[in-house]
Amino acid sequence: MADNTSLKFGVIGAGKIGTFHTRTLAKMKGVTLVGVCDPDLMRAQKLAWAHNATPYSHMEELVPQVDAIIVAAPTPLHHQIGMYCLEHGVHTLVEKPIAVTLDEARDLINAAKLHNRILQVGHVERFNPAVVEAVKYIENPMFITMNRLGPYDPRMKSIGVVLDLMIHDIDLLLTLVNSEVVSIDAMGLSVFSKHEDIANVRIRFANGALADLTASRASFERARFMHLFQKDAYISVDFMNARVKLYKKEKPVIESMQDLTVTYPPVQKQLPITSEILHFIDCIKTQKTPAPSGEKGSKALELALKITDCITRFDIPKTGHLHTPKPFQVVHDVAKAAQIMLGETIGQFKQDK
Repeated sequence: MADNTSLKFGVIGAGKIGTFHTRTLAKMKGVTLVGVCDPDLMRAQKLAWAHNATPYSHMEELVPQVDAIIVAAPTPLHHQIGMYCLEHGVHTLVEKPIAVTLDEARDLINAAKLHNRILQVGHVERFNPAVVEAVKYIENPMFITMNRLGPYDPRMKSIGVVLDLMIHDIDLLLTLVNSEVVSIDAMGLSVFSKHEDIANVRIRFANGALADLTASRASFERARFMHLFQKDAYISVDFMNARVKLYKKEKPVIESMQDLTVTYPPVQKQLPITSEILHFIDCIKTQKTPAPSGEKGSKALELALKITDCITRFDIPKTGHLHTPKPFQVVHDVAKAAQIMLGETIGQFKQDK
């Protein structure tokens, strides 16, 4: 496709994320925003008309008119919508997570290959300017902490906080650590929904790297931080304010703080969602593999599902007796969960001896 060709775009889903995508596309050069689709036609009309586009209530009416689509519908619908778009020859950016199950993710990946279309997964934090800058200094990190906290959003009640928020950090983690995961220890707590709303996980890698991830959608304030420790350096990343701080050891032996340098690398300020869509457009025009691709999005989903499974191991019914947990059940008494986890750990230690 020629670089000067205007791409016809559509957005499926007129909620919060769909609104961000629609606003961004409407301002872009070389893009024609054809329409916005949502089952709630009134909501689609409000968003589409505000950006000189046509509203639709059925994707079958919008998809044949576009070259590319952004799927910003609820996660359980990603597979159905994404498959329809790819099978009809439309390049597709599907918001994170790529799907609900690995089988659904594989379907989308295979459909993109079969129809020779770009499939990109909307892990927008990859395009956060602070992350883009920090990556220049990250080399073989051995200890990483990531915290992603915010208030509850009822629109995401169909999935837990691991698939809702933590999956951003899971995707980044798998990008930054080039090693296989060897163990997962996780705990979660349901506060407002039937899924886990708070989750903490420790992930160990084959190369010795260790990562602690915490996600909460039961917090009053928003916070998005990443801290990385590697040989002779410590890197701090503030996702929300797009800031990077770098501590670096300058001498073999540290005798005073004068032997450390503290720098604040300049961060180019650009909205991550703009960079994400521009990357999608570039991949369409050049046939490059997107970042993240469907395969990478599937890897993040796979680890997220393993973490969720680990959390559900410690489900406690009201009877107080352990039982085989159902999918997405979580701990409602964190003290009991900790007691069970400790008991299992001691039991395993005795068996190992």
